Amino acid sequence: MRHVWRRRPQTAIRKKLLFFLFLIFNVSILQPEESKSQLKIITSVFPLQEFAKAVVGERGEAGLLLPPGAEIHTWKPRASDIIKLSSADLFIYVGASLEPWLNDILSSITNSHLRILEASQGLSLISESGNEHEHKKKIDDPHIWLDFEYDQMIVDRIEEVLSEIDPEGESLFKKNAAIYKKKLQELDQKYREGFQNCLRRTFILGGHAAYAYIAERYSLNQISLYGLSPDSKPTPKHLVEVIELAKKYEIKVIYFESYISDELAKVMAKEVGAKTLVLNSGANITKEQMKSGVTFLEIMKKNLENLKDGLVCN
Repeated sequence: MRHVWRRRPQTAIRKKLLFFLFLIFNVSILQPEESKSQLKIITSVFPLQEFAKAVVGERGEAGLLLPPGAEIHTWKPRASDIIKLSSADLFIYVGASLEPWLNDILSSITNSHLRILEASQGLSLISESGNEHEHKKKIDDPHIWLDFEYDQMIVDRIEEVLSEIDPEGESLFKKNAAIYKKKLQELDQKYREGFQNCLRRTFILGGHAAYAYIAERYSLNQISLYGLSPDSKPTPKHLVEVIELAKKYEIKVIYFESYISDELAKVMAKEVGAKTLVLNSGANITKEQMKSGVTFLEIMKKNLENLKDGLVCN
């Protein structure tokens, strides 16, 4: 009987030991996958989010600091946004005074490992003189993502920074960057071909001057009711001047912006016998667009269609 009672505890101990070793063995196999941290990228505007998402691929995620439908110039960050940014590996913003809240939010970040990339740094920015409301000072145009060659340069910079943060993912980042840059090149070619044979080269905006990079790249002429700040208002004198220019150039389409009231565009259109169409800078998207998965490239293709309509392009 003693012999029997000794074996049972030993058998039970062996089983427990084997089970314990089994758990350790499986955990050791799974541990590398579980501990592999995903890169977290936060961007200030939608185009930068799409660029970052395309480059990082499966090795991370790219979030947008700006809430859906918010206007980049007037949005104010909340405490939750600072917390979100504090947990990121990389923050990408445009610069050129597009994000007036930038210094306040960055001064509150405690994450010493956060890498920061200013997308406009080193690029040749378009500058213009402000209107009377803006005291005639020179202002850099921050809408750099509307130059598709600049976009390719930004994609390259994102790839370089991500490769520094995560060297193991360098080959994937380079591959992903090349694929997305190809799409930007194709988009640029569509714009070039689309504007080759147009009856007009001037388009008029019942809003602020957000499309200078498109105008310069494709030899077009942008006329807007007011300057780079969407908060400024045109003087009655300037409104009359733009209406007269619309008549002079026989404009048949007055454009308005997707996040700004179309009231003035409608007033101008009625005066000159034109219709109104939307132009979307792509800086942000609505909740509906986010749910439907709309892309920056799709927004730019729709802009091309609407511009060709107003410029009467074959």
